[in-house]
Amino acid sequence: MAIEVGSKLQGKVTGITNFGAFVELPDGVTGLVHISEVADNYVKDINDHLKVGDQVEVKVINVEKDGKIGLSIKKAKEREGAAAEQQRPNRPQRNNNRPYGDRDRDRGRGRDRDRDDRNPKENFEQKMVRFLKESEDRLSSLKRNTESKRGGRGARRG
Repeated sequence: MAIEVGSKLQGKVTGITNFGAFVELPDGVTGLVHISEVADNYVKDINDHLKVGDQVEVKVINVEKDGKIGLSIKKAKEREGAAAEQQRPNRPQRNNNRPYGDRDRDRGRGRDRDRDDRNPKENFEQKMVRFLKESEDRLSSLKRNTESKRGGRGARRG
């Protein structure tokens, strides 16, 4: 039986390290379950979740050319969680007319949310000139603030 990415298999934990667990698959080949693929929550110590000799269900997530096999325990259990996720009520859609959804992106920067609607007849060159000027103003302000904090060229010595 060839080991293919996406297949679910039963395996036996043969070794545990601080970065994951080695699992022997039915064909006698061994794959690694990285510590981040053991459980859905943060795993500080893998020994709290697995012991040598445990039978586990794993999903093959990658097979490298050199024969290394990447496995996941949490993705093997994903089907159970997917059914619960489908029962969730749909959230209302955000306003996606703007690049980042809504005005939260501009909050605190002193920009008018409807700035682009001020002059609907403004052509591309005019918009570009305005953008370059605003960009240069922001950049010079940023440079001025960072140089004074780290004692750069503009810093005064007292």
